[in-house]
Amino acid sequence: MMRRALAILAVLLLAAIAWAAAAWPRAEFIPSRSPQAWAPTSQNIARGAYLARAGDCIGCHTARGGAAYAGGRALDTPFGRLYGPNLTPDMATGLGAWSADDFWNALHNGIGRDGRLLYPAFPYTHTTRVPRDDADALYAWLRTLAPVHQPNRPHALRFPYDSQLALAGWRLLYFRPGVHADDQSRPPEWNRGAYLVEGLGHCSACHSTRNLLGGSGGGLSGGLIPVSGWYAPSLTSSREAGLGQWEVPHIVQLLRTGVSPQGAVFGPMAEVVGQSLQHLSEPDLRAMAVYLKSLPTTQEPLPPAAPPNEAVMKLGSQLYDKHCADCHGADGRGMATGGSTGSGAGSRAVYPPLAGNRALTMAEPVNAIRIVLSGGFPPSTAGNPQPYGMPPFSPVLNDAEAAAVVSYVRASWGNAAPEVTAAQVNRYRAVPLD
Repeated sequence: MMRRALAILAVLLLAAIAWAAAAWPRAEFIPSRSPQAWAPTSQNIARGAYLARAGDCIGCHTARGGAAYAGGRALDTPFGRLYGPNLTPDMATGLGAWSADDFWNALHNGIGRDGRLLYPAFPYTHTTRVPRDDADALYAWLRTLAPVHQPNRPHALRFPYDSQLALAGWRLLYFRPGVHADDQSRPPEWNRGAYLVEGLGHCSACHSTRNLLGGSGGGLSGGLIPVSGWYAPSLTSSREAGLGQWEVPHIVQLLRTGVSPQGAVFGPMAEVVGQSLQHLSEPDLRAMAVYLKSLPTTQEPLPPAAPPNEAVMKLGSQLYDKHCADCHGADGRGMATGGSTGSGAGSRAVYPPLAGNRALTMAEPVNAIRIVLSGGFPPSTAGNPQPYGMPPFSPVLNDAEAAAVVSYVRASWGNAAPEVTAAQVNRYRAVPLD
């Protein structure tokens, strides 16, 4: 019996090795037009710097308080912790010894200079769409950074996720290299937006659901960001962000400033707007808005939700009147510029309306809980340099009180969403903002 079990195990192991090995050579090479494409010309450097902004490369490759692009930022995943590598041109610890082809291979194929497969926390499933000319410009710009000697920290992943064999199997399931190709039936503006959203900007890295193996369901249908404890809303569902129902100028305004008549960004999206999107050109922001608005909208009516019990609503109302009404209004309509309520034409939301706010009524209440507990500020941007924010209430409210006030705003002024429990609040009380 033991010999038979060992034989079966050996067959399964060989099958697994063969299966994973099939993924290893899954790579393609596109040569550069010429060495001039990645030469340190002023044009290449300016283009590369802009593309780095568009891809928010600094977000994962800069530790808190550390040198820009020198790596070291921790990226927590359900499989363990990874660290963003050093992108500065230091010969020993950065990309100083990398060629333009090496850089392309990492960006397009997810393979490092040493031939090792890279973990998809580096979003090569999206950057594979970046054309060679853009990759070369990025490389040219990275070569101009000041070299920082900072060794890369080793990843801390659990077995078997720390093995190249497991990673090869993952790639077989979830990765196909391929450069972005324009849809000839669509106008250039739409295609530019598709490239920025689906490729360089890798929006679905957050705005899509991931399965137990970390594979993305694709699309922009929303999902809970693993470990960080934020929910990236669906950009297509009428129950969530539903950008198909927005006006293009309002989408552009949100991407550029972090605020719009429909609401404001908080959490990880505030960082994206502050570090990346606000620096993009108006045509590129409009292209992204046009693409996002064109995506098929899923009409999902709110499911019937039993209102919170009377005691919860009473407590929530009292807490709202005490802590929230001065800014958000007794009627939940918020406050716009000039002290007026609501967000009429030409106004800018100072304190966002809660009445009819779909960010509050999503089935997943985590964002509302986290903002009540930890506070939140839209990013400081050129278009909104002094954003109004919300202070943290975790020192003031216990779990039951925080649950009551969140439940109250989710079920008032025409809102309808399930009651939030003290246990749900407690789950996120200790989760850091980053």
